[in-house]
Amino acid sequence: MKKVLLIQGHPDNESFNFALHEAYKKGLMASGAEIDEIIIRDLSFDPNLQFGYRKRTELEPDLVEAIRKIKWANHLVFFYPVWWGSVPALLKGFIDRVFLPGFVFQKRENSLWWDKLLVGKTGHLISTLDQPAWYYWLRYGRPTYHAMKQMTLEFCGVKPVRTTTIGPLRLSKDSYRENWLKKVEQLGFNQK
Repeated sequence: MKKVLLIQGHPDNESFNFALHEAYKKGLMASGAEIDEIIIRDLSFDPNLQFGYRKRTELEPDLVEAIRKIKWANHLVFFYPVWWGSVPALLKGFIDRVFLPGFVFQKRENSLWWDKLLVGKTGHLISTLDQPAWYYWLRYGRPTYHAMKQMTLEFCGVKPVRTTTIGPLRLSKDSYRENWLKKVEQLGFNQK
């Protein structure tokens, strides 16, 4: 049975991303999976990695708990909107503060290479857009996909990482959103 961690990266709890989160969770509950959650907007932390990697910034208690949850899980599911071709600042700050050397990767001494410390975990990125997903891919090359999937999760050893991109949301009809909620609930049930 999978231990699934849902990580909500949207700052607005009334957003469609929160509805997707709940739909996925409903599917997980029906499947019998073990579930935990991180709602980033509810955490108390400074999202600024003040000194980069030059000097350690002490972790706030909420980030220590987030690290414990990531270690516990074997499947990580991120929910977020794509804003300006990237993730919301709050999610980026969370990643900067939590995905640290010694936890998610380890640089090798006198080498350009690193060890991936999240090997054995899988992931799923569920993101929303205000444009068609095919246009985001064709015109812009899916920059968020590369940043989150390849340069963050796979860099740390999370593999495979599935992606679900939903758009356009702006001007979408209720039937479109309901259809996606059903699809995402099924993804949760299948623990993908």
